[in-house]
Amino acid sequence: MRHVIALDVGGTGMKAALAGASGASLHQARRPTGRERGPDAVVEGILDFAAELRAYGEQRFGEPAAAVGVAVPGIVDEAEGIAAYAANLGWRDVPLRQLLVERLGGLPVALGHDVRTGGLAEGRIGAGKGADRFLFVPLGTGIAGAIGIDGRVEAGAHGFAGEIGHIVVRPGGAPCPCGQRGCLERFASAAAVSEAWAAACEDPQADAADCAKAVASGDPNAVRVWQEAVDALADGLVTALTLLDPRTLIIGGGLAEAGETLFTPLRDAVRRRVTFQKLPEIVPAALGDTAGCLGAGLLAWDLLDHTDRTEVSP
Repeated sequence: MRHVIALDVGGTGMKAALAGASGASLHQARRPTGRERGPDAVVEGILDFAAELRAYGEQRFGEPAAAVGVAVPGIVDEAEGIAAYAANLGWRDVPLRQLLVERLGGLPVALGHDVRTGGLAEGRIGAGKGADRFLFVPLGTGIAGAIGIDGRVEAGAHGFAGEIGHIVVRPGGAPCPCGQRGCLERFASAAAVSEAWAAACEDPQADAADCAKAVASGDPNAVRVWQEAVDALADGLVTALTLLDPRTLIIGGGLAEAGETLFTPLRDAVRRRVTFQKLPEIVPAALGDTAGCLGAGLLAWDLLDHTDRTEVSP
């Protein structure tokens, strides 16, 4: 049976699948990334995992995988197949595509940025299916974005397109590791909400999910913290939609798990801020933490189909 290897490398864990031509998952596996062992060990772990998946597929389906798609965090040179930089994995300029090609006996390999790869899946088979323009924004430890424009996910001239988390929404505000002050992700990421709520309720173990529960129960402190994050997020999103004019705005990541506790005030906040702009449909992501792995499978099939590796089917 013809199949591809899909691999999503995260800061703490790796998700993998063997995917059939229809996109159906034929086999799934997970394992720790092992970043505590250092960047070289992480790379070796990726290569070993991919080799095991290839061997498993060959044994189970009678033939090796036809291609490989890999999603990785950080700065990614997709055209050259290089994982240029990832702070949480500690690597720089890793020629990951070439290393995988060599380890896997010449299989074609597509390398993608994790958020853009997740956005590819959301755009093709998830919440953005059928939208000619979409913006996918996962709210996690940080905030990134994937821009779906005219049938593809835009990487930008240097691979930085979609970094919405570093739009300055509070000039002179909290310092960001990127070097600016007042970046969106310092106020509206799941990590930022966790930090603000832990301080407000004086419980260092409290996190964004606890804040959302407290909001639902009417806690005024939680409502204040939550609304500040929603207002910052709305400011950043309106800047983005003014520039990009998406038809669909897809919100994912840990903070989106709060459901309407997030989406009701967020839609209201965005609506209050738009003037001449067209209000996009604001919807929750549909694929959860499987988006990156599903997108990696799509990258692999696109490679075989000789299409652009970031193309999104209508």
